[in-house]
Amino acid sequence: MKVKQGCPVQATVAVMRGKWKVSILWNLAFGPKRFAELTKRLARTSEKVLTAQLRQLERDGVVSRTVTADIPPKVSYSLSPAGLELVRLMHGLCEWGSEHFGIEPTMGTPPFLQNQTVLNRAALNRAVQNRVAKP
Repeated sequence: MKVKQGCPVQATVAVMRGKWKVSILWNLAFGPKRFAELTKRLARTSEKVLTAQLRQLERDGVVSRTVTADIPPKVSYSLSPAGLELVRLMHGLCEWGSEHFGIEPTMGTPPFLQNQTVLNRAALNRAVQNRVAKP
């Protein structure tokens, strides 16, 4: 994993920076995918750009690349443990965006996040009220 300097939030956002990275990560949250599957799911991206972004995500430690010894070799991509954690954060961002911008999610919720909410709205509301109540 590439060593990051400075603000941890900026470093985290930098991992997701790139036109297709969020979509790549979200698609991999549903399970391992071969390159051709990702190409079909992200039809508007070129193979060159998809390859470059997958390599960046692999270098950042959030995507794992597995090559089989078959002939021809088969390559599949999946989320690493760090990638699973990042998708949890993305799920929270999705919830926040849905609530604040009224945008409904279009890609579904990955199975490992079913019936989970990242944002505890009641706890957040209490924290805000406590903060406002203090002089």
